Amino acid sequence: MTIPTPRFPVPEHVPANTSTEKDGIVVGVGPVTVDAYIDFLCPFCRQFEATSGPTLERLVDEELISLVHHPMGFLDELSTNHYSSRASAASGCAGDQGRFLEFATVLFAHQPPEVGPGHTDEELVALGALAGVADAQFAACVLPGTYLDWTSYVTRMAVGRGVGATPTVTVQGVPVPANPRTIATAVDQAGNAPARPENETRPEDRWRTHWL
Repeated sequence: MTIPTPRFPVPEHVPANTSTEKDGIVVGVGPVTVDAYIDFLCPFCRQFEATSGPTLERLVDEELISLVHHPMGFLDELSTNHYSSRASAASGCAGDQGRFLEFATVLFAHQPPEVGPGHTDEELVALGALAGVADAQFAACVLPGTYLDWTSYVTRMAVGRGVGATPTVTVQGVPVPANPRTIATAVDQAGNAPARPENETRPEDRWRTHWL
C-alpha cells in the first residue's frame, strides 16, 4: 500500500508557475520531472548550483525536463534573521516575473555564511537587480514577506515526503545523487522508459512510501 503525498492547507499567496501541489516553482516543459529541494543558506546547495546548474539548464532548454525547485526554510536556525525563509519567499517573487533561476543563481553567488545575519529584505531587493528583477513590483512583493507562508508550506511538504537534507534531488520521484552525471543519466533512462500500466505503482510513490 502506498502512502499518499502529505496534505497541508495551501497558503493564500502562492507564486506564479508553481507545481500541481503548489510547493515548487516549475521551469521548463519537458516530460521528465526533476525535483530539487534546496535552501539558499546551504553551502552544499551552492555547490550543487555550480556543478549541476548548467546541466539542468541544458536539459530545460532541450525540453527534456520540467525542473521543479522547492526552496525551503530548512536552515532558518542557522541565521539570526531567518534568512532561509526570507530568501525563499523572495525567490517566489522573482518567479512571478519568470526570473526564478536567475535570482537563485544570484543568491548562491552572494550566499551569506551560516551562523550570522543573512541579507536583509532590502538587500534581497537590491540583489534582484542582478537577476533582472529591479522594478517596484518585485520590491512590493519582497518587503512585506508576501510568500513567507508559502515557504513554510514548501518546507512542511518536503519534510512530509521524507526530505531530511539539502540538496535532495529526485527524477520522476526517485532520489538520485545530486551531481550532473547521475541526474543526466536518470533523465535519459526515464525518458526512454516504457509507459507504465495505470494500476502500477509510480516510482515517486515507492520513494514516498520508503521515507514516510
